[in-house]
Amino acid sequence: MGLFTTPIKTLDDLYLHTLRDIYYAEHQIIKVLPTMIEKSNNEALKTALSTHFTETQEQIKRLETVFQHLNTEAKGVTCEAIEGIIAEAKQGMSDVGDLDVLDAAIASAAQAVEHYEISRYGTLIAMAKRLNRDEAVGLLEVTLQEEKHADHKLTEVAEREVNKKAA
Repeated sequence: MGLFTTPIKTLDDLYLHTLRDIYYAEHQIIKVLPTMIEKSNNEALKTALSTHFTETQEQIKRLETVFQHLNTEAKGVTCEAIEGIIAEAKQGMSDVGDLDVLDAAIASAAQAVEHYEISRYGTLIAMAKRLNRDEAVGLLEVTLQEEKHADHKLTEVAEREVNKKAA
């Protein structure tokens, strides 16, 4: 069967699998964000991560609504990509001794997460449009905009403060 836990034969199958993938990913992100917030020393970075923690909770609720529209259980499938990104983030946070460099590592790891999410939500929106899942498109677009905003905010914090101090 390979990477997929159930056979993917149609775009509907792929859409559902991708929803389950990002649902799993969002739950993993919710677990790691508090550690990233706690280890952050920069207040702007802490604020950006805290804001995104709250947004992620809402994003999970939106995904659950999308699952409801599909009349299917909201459940995740293991997302190897987010597992790798989070493992790399944890390793990076444990390897850094300098607090300013640690903040840069946290910002970098958070952006890797955001970029993955942006790609997934963009893909889901395209699939939902093709499948005429109009009820999902709006929900997914709200989340995509939040992810893009979080990425922009992290870039701003990194460029304005964190990377400067780390250098």
